[in-house]
Amino acid sequence: MNAAGRLIAYGAAVAVTFGGAFVAGGAVVPDRVVERWAAQAADSPHDESDHEATGTQPVVTPQKGVSMSSQGYVLSDVSAPQSAEQAGELAYTITGPDGSPVTEYQEAHEKQMHLIVVRTDGTQYRHVHPELDPSTGSWSLPWQWEEAGTYKIYADFAPTGDGEDTLTLSRTVDVAGELTPVTDRPLSAKDEVDGFEVTLDGDLTAGTSSDLTLSVTQDGAPVTTLEPYLGAFGHLVALREGDMEYLHVHAEGEDPSAGETSGPEVSFMAEAPTAGHYYLYLDFQIDGEVHTARFVVEAEQGTENESADAHPEGH
Repeated sequence: MNAAGRLIAYGAAVAVTFGGAFVAGGAVVPDRVVERWAAQAADSPHDESDHEATGTQPVVTPQKGVSMSSQGYVLSDVSAPQSAEQAGELAYTITGPDGSPVTEYQEAHEKQMHLIVVRTDGTQYRHVHPELDPSTGSWSLPWQWEEAGTYKIYADFAPTGDGEDTLTLSRTVDVAGELTPVTDRPLSAKDEVDGFEVTLDGDLTAGTSSDLTLSVTQDGAPVTTLEPYLGAFGHLVALREGDMEYLHVHAEGEDPSAGETSGPEVSFMAEAPTAGHYYLYLDFQIDGEVHTARFVVEAEQGTENESADAHPEGH
């Protein structure tokens, strides 16, 4: 049995032994996620002799946002208030391949650092931009937790240097206090935020790029005053329920010019690695104020032809 198979089988065994939602890495994992892992364990070929006989190796797709390190870059321990409603500072550093704090970054989506903070049940989402102290390499900003729980901290940045990819590193932070986790969030393709109604159209399909369109209305009328935010008319973050993998999402169309407005639709391409539930968060700006709409969608398993079209041999 390969390493991935052993991990899936272990998760399935825990689910069978204890039943219900279980805790993985300090986070409550919903029943449906455990059931999906168990089904994958049952359906996956675990005999490594198959690969030995064919001379092939299993394909491993790189994951974003599930590790504290990538390509020699490491996200330090995160310093933050230890309990809910305690005011303080959230701070961290990124060290480079030479082990020293990184003090220079490229801009990506108009910022050198994007910090995504979300509780592992998909609630309490925040997208912020801390300040860098170039003398120490420390990123920080004032911080206060609204609720207790286990949180994922994602540092999304682009190191300097030709050919460097945008990296997403993550850590978990436990916040003390009375916890009421949300263990079952129903599917929802509509949200109302600050008087705006946002609707998501399009289907996520595992293993291929999917077209998603988000439409913003107010009192039933299309909103055509969307302003550029982080280099686009909307910024979409997608996370997989369970391990909270960070999906690759990018806006469609030309980059907007300063002062340009658009709407009511914003289109994106999203790549879901597996079937299952995903949390989506759309940040959009109107009259200088940023609003966040939240959705829960299900990615269906794609066909072999769809996967081949999305990832042709040699790419």
